Amino acid sequence: MLRVGLTGSIGVGKSFVASVFIELGCHVLDADQTAREVVLPGTRGLVALTEEFGEEIINQDGTLNRKQLGSIVFADEDKRQRLNHILHPFIIARQDEILNEWEREDPNGIGIVDAALMIESGGYKRFDKLIVVHCRPEVQLERLMLRDHLSRDEAQRRIDSQMPQEEKQRFADYLIDTSDGFEPTKTQVLRVHERLRLAADIRG
Repeated sequence: MLRVGLTGSIGVGKSFVASVFIELGCHVLDADQTAREVVLPGTRGLVALTEEFGEEIINQDGTLNRKQLGSIVFADEDKRQRLNHILHPFIIARQDEILNEWEREDPNGIGIVDAALMIESGGYKRFDKLIVVHCRPEVQLERLMLRDHLSRDEAQRRIDSQMPQEEKQRFADYLIDTSDGFEPTKTQVLRVHERLRLAADIRG
């Protein structure tokens, strides 16, 4: 199986790109899904977070209070890095389990993991190819304000808390620019998929 990383900064349109790859028959895993799994009640991930950030991040029913945790880490760069340092080993281990299952079922397929912090965590090194989704900065800002109902300053702070788009692009095997909307983006995804399919066939 060809293992592919799909990444890009917040608000650049990764979800749409991922949905097109699914339509094309690729196996796609959203890293947010594994991030949720590894902090379910009773998991080692949730215990580790509680030890680091305190009982106030736990709801009465034992689940993670994401809003409370977010308010702690978004305001403090060191704490945000600590959060990522704690969770990434759990997330990567779970992703690898799923990729291995897919490989057993579909040895010649394409397995894609969609994760925002893949480059920052070093997780991208596990993949055969890396796709970076990007868009113009003003488009990113408007999309994020609209999607998450944020003020311009709040949206900009979230963008600034991540690695700059230009830096992420330097790691890419393939780039997909979503600035001009759905159809031009879909055309780019189809083109990248053809190249991935060729790479997967060569591996097979």
